[in-house]
Formats: sequence, structure tokens, C-alpha cells
Amino acid sequence: MFKRNSNKLNTLFNYQLNFPNLPPERLVVLCGELNRNLKQIEKSLKIKVLQNGTEFNLSGEEADVQIGVLALNDLKQKLEANSVITSDVVHLSLHAAKFSNQESGGRDCMEIKTPKVLVTARGDNQNNYLNNIKNHDLTFGVGPSGTGKTFLAVASAVDDLIKERIRKIVLVRPAVEAGERLGFLPGDLSSKIDPYLRPLYDALHDMLGAERVNRLVEKDIIEIAPLAYMRGRTLREAFIIMDEGQNTTIEQMKMFLTRLGFGSKAVVNGDLSQIDLPKSNTSGLKHAIEVLKKVNSIKFTKFGAKDVVRHSLVQEIVEAYDNFE
Repeated sequence: MFKRNSNKLNTLFNYQLNFPNLPPERLVVLCGELNRNLKQIEKSLKIKVLQNGTEFNLSGEEADVQIGVLALNDLKQKLEANSVITSDVVHLSLHAAKFSNQESGGRDCMEIKTPKVLVTARGDNQNNYLNNIKNHDLTFGVGPSGTGKTFLAVASAVDDLIKERIRKIVLVRPAVEAGERLGFLPGDLSSKIDPYLRPLYDALHDMLGAERVNRLVEKDIIEIAPLAYMRGRTLREAFIIMDEGQNTTIEQMKMFLTRLGFGSKAVVNGDLSQIDLPKSNTSGLKHAIEVLKKVNSIKFTKFGAKDVVRHSLVQEIVEAYDNFE
């Protein structure tokens, strides 16, 4: 049940939201210990949320209050699905509500159904990114960590593999991370590469399950390829994902982009604020954006702090760095 009240003599809008069928024990979980979840919503949206039994009164700017109502409804649905309501879950519900209320404009967000999870775009940038991947052979996703670039690219690759649009998935990542090089890491090639590809592995495990991923790796249907080993190859009927593209040199990026064969698709992701190359080297990703920006068949999606879907503090950190620079 949802009621809206407005006072013409006041700029604040008041909404009453009622969950009459919510048991007391679940009501406590929804609100959080000492109303922690409600306070998080208040702080994030700069609104007031007052609870009286199963009724919630929200007051503040109309747009912000609407977001709060959407977030509370989303949290209630999660409770009904027996989800645990943590501060991160509240943050994600707020994030989804903001995009649903402010950006979607009534348009449907793209969804990808994988064997394990349903992946839904959150907001215009993620929606455009998935559309670009679907409709173009080469797509760039540029922006800070936590904006869903890797997860959505992997979801698109899994979808194409299941629907037999491609024959294999190739995961590529330059082995440059905070000054480290492959030669300084212990173990064989696979054990050296694995730590760098962990974000891609994690996404695959979420969507396919660890056992199935391991089988596909053994059959070479999912391939882990060091960037240096891409030279001289032509990849046909493959979905190639490059993560951390900002750590390629100009030569490496050009080499990678020219590996694309018939029936293949490539996604290049990176964050230009986290370049680990020596200062004397220009980022291949930064260079490629300038060189290829007028090529109509290549699409770019730029993500910002507002797109971050990790811990709420991550968004604040990204915004602080952006403002400082």
C-alpha cells in the first residue's frame, strides 16, 4: 500500500508506505539494528524516514523520497526471498532505485539470463554498454572499478556461448600490476596469470558455477591468454575480453585489436585513473580512445562515480579523487 501526501505550503513531500503483511521479525531485519538501514537511507538521500509499526513516513525532496520508496520496496522483496540485509545490500538497492527513478525514463533495462544468475543493467550507462556489446564487434568500457564493466562483459560472453553465437571465450589481461611482472611471480604460466584474471574468473563462477567453468577451461572453450601470447594469432568465432586495458602499451593495444577474426567480438575495459605503466610509457587504452573515436563501428561507454555498485564508500572515494584532480 502506497500513499502520497504533499503540502503546498512546504517544499517537502511526504509519502506513506505500509507493509501490513510483514511479520515483526522481518520488520526488524528490514529496519536494521537500531534502525541502521533506515538511517543509511536517510543519509544517502538526505530525507527523513520515520517508522511506526508497519508504516513508514518518508519526507524530503520529491525525487529523493521516490527513490527511498523504491529502495524500501526492493529491500522488502529481498527479505521475502530470504536475503540477508546488510549495508551493502541497502546501498545496492539505493543504487538501483536511483537509476530506475532518474535515468531509465520508463525504458526497459537490458537483462541477460545466465545459468546461475539474472544480470540486469543498472542505469543508462550499463544499458548502453550492453547494447554496444550486443550490436558491435568492438566495444570499449572506460571508468572506475566497481561500475560493472567486467561483470557485464562476462555475462555477454556467457550468453553468446550458451546461444552458440561463438565457440570460445578468451580472457586477456596485461600482467602489469603495481609494478609487478610475470617473471617475478612463482609457478608456471597458468599460476602466474590466474591472479591477474581473478575478477574474470569470479564473474564466470557466479554465472556458470566453478565446476562447469573448470570443464570449459580443460576443453579450451574458455581460454586464459597472456597478452604477449596473442601476437601472431587470429581469433575466429570468439568473444575476447581484455581487462585492465589501461596497462597496455600503444604497441600491445594495436596488436590486440588486430587479432579479431571473422565471427568474433572484443570488449576492452580499463580505468585511466589506475595506470601502472612506467611514466615514460603512454597507455595503449588512452591512445586507442583518441585514435579510434571517429570510427563509427567502434563504440565507447564512459562510466563515472555514479555508476559504482560496490560498497557505498567506494563511490565517495572515486568522487573525491575526481574532484581533487
